[in-house]
Amino acid sequence: MPKKTFSEAFKDNILVCDGAMGTMLYEKGFYINRNYDELNLTDAQAVKLIHEAYLKAGAEIIETNTFGANRVKLTAFSLESKTRDINLAGVRIAKEAAGDAAYVAGSVGPIGKPVTSQGPVTPQEAKEAFKEQIGALAEGGVDLIILETFNDLKEIKIAIEAAQEVCQLPVIAQMSFAEEAKTARGNTPEEVAQELSQYDLAAIGVNCSSGPAVVLNVLQRMSMVYHGKLSAQPNAGSPHTVDGRMLYMASPTYYAEFARKFINAGASFIGGCCGSTPEHIFEVKNMVKMLRPGKAIEVPIEVKLKPGKEVTKVEAAQPQEKSKLGAKLGKEFVVLVELDSPRGTDPSKVLAGAKFLKENGVDAINVADSPRATARMHNIPMCELIQQQVGIETVLHVCCRDRNLIALQSDLIGAYALGIKNLCIITGDPPKLGDYPDCTAVYDVDSIGLARITNLLNHGMDMAGNPIMPPTKLLIGVGADPGSVDLDREISRFEQKVDAGAEYVMTQPVYDIKSLENFLKRTSHIKIPVIIGIIPLRSYKNAEFLHNEVPGMQIPEPIRERMRLAGENGAMEGIKIAQEALREVKTMVQGVYMMPPFNRVDLAVEVLQVI
Repeated sequence: MPKKTFSEAFKDNILVCDGAMGTMLYEKGFYINRNYDELNLTDAQAVKLIHEAYLKAGAEIIETNTFGANRVKLTAFSLESKTRDINLAGVRIAKEAAGDAAYVAGSVGPIGKPVTSQGPVTPQEAKEAFKEQIGALAEGGVDLIILETFNDLKEIKIAIEAAQEVCQLPVIAQMSFAEEAKTARGNTPEEVAQELSQYDLAAIGVNCSSGPAVVLNVLQRMSMVYHGKLSAQPNAGSPHTVDGRMLYMASPTYYAEFARKFINAGASFIGGCCGSTPEHIFEVKNMVKMLRPGKAIEVPIEVKLKPGKEVTKVEAAQPQEKSKLGAKLGKEFVVLVELDSPRGTDPSKVLAGAKFLKENGVDAINVADSPRATARMHNIPMCELIQQQVGIETVLHVCCRDRNLIALQSDLIGAYALGIKNLCIITGDPPKLGDYPDCTAVYDVDSIGLARITNLLNHGMDMAGNPIMPPTKLLIGVGADPGSVDLDREISRFEQKVDAGAEYVMTQPVYDIKSLENFLKRTSHIKIPVIIGIIPLRSYKNAEFLHNEVPGMQIPEPIRERMRLAGENGAMEGIKIAQEALREVKTMVQGVYMMPPFNRVDLAVEVLQVI
């Protein structure tokens, strides 16, 4: 986290903001007839304790207690003369709480009265009030400005212009929408997104509203016309009066499930609004940790050698020289099938499955690297056993999650010495997804960095410049997701993987053929073989699990509906769907990569009958 600038941290990441301030102050006995912003001067400790609770829950950004601290709103409490002091105090309290652990966002809400040329507040008066408040927040040292809960498009544009006139801080602009997905002034999400796209903003988005479902709907519609970053900070549902108290009914678990949906819709900035608490943010943070991109370091292809060390970089072998699979790629349609290593010490069922697949014409067996962050037999000995006892090539998956740079290089060299030549390099599912959610992830590099390292080994040196002779001849495969929500980023990473040395790509399972066609069209300049991923679904429950719980998996609603309607015949319908997809894509790609559930090799072979 800090101290990169907020913009640097936000560039390729999903960040978690805090939740409601007013809700928490109300819970502490500060009733709504008080001015909550003044508490920055009269009860700073109460405000600081709330900031600290959100930080403990995992918030990476906390907002100042200044939502209503503009001159117009403060006038109702005879506090207008203290506008600057209240905002400066709000920043000071937040910065003391955050230290170097989080970013501080200056919270700015609407002016509090209608802004029209006839009054009661004119556009120029509103702009001056916003400039006064935002200027004080910037003076105090916030890292960014959040404009939130605006329902008048004209007013938020005045606030944006005011912010950009008084400071150069990143600005996030959020509006509130009613249940029918329109602002109080009748603007649609598409209209808001189009209007705000003319400004240079860190993100646009939705906050408050009546709860997560409305926010998701608005966010999805915004994403159709806006190509920048999106933010989401919903209320914890609609409030209900219980024994005279206003309570919000969305549980932290339910709230966090929508955080996953916000991310799938393209959100990079997620937090809470009215009714949300540190418990809600804790669950959101866990969801984001599971889904956010792993950290990565750049590993240069050219290694800076220590003084006096001279290493000659040798020419790498061509794909056809590396393995049987390498010789077939691009010349024949190849068939790969994935088998998971056993959870225990007995590999006999996996070996029997591999033998059955070989007999049915499969070219190679993929063995994943502790898939879905579960502990299984290491895939290097599993690959060796398959190659020795079955006589079929394997594709070793190498994941960046569990091993540091030293161990990764050692594994690659050792695997090659055992005769394992084909690789699929992936960043890897985060531990939060599996059986050990509190396990530490390593992620010294991501898949791009590991492809560079492997390419170096193929050129006869490790990343420290030490000679590796003779050089390895490892066939470098990588992954890609044609259905990615952020396709621009996915294609950019794919290009970087090829630049790093990738020689073929295996895709995430594809069910939407149009998304594959679009991906292939946009990557037609990349000349490496594409192997399409296919999973034969087993049931409606299986389809829902893959769609909702497995990062990178998107199963279109019509496919899930087909599985639902199939009922007890789900397995048969799943095979039919997979066969339809395989027939349709066979002429578009250079191979298929089957991932049968529960190592059901019979399902894989049945799907493959169509080709």
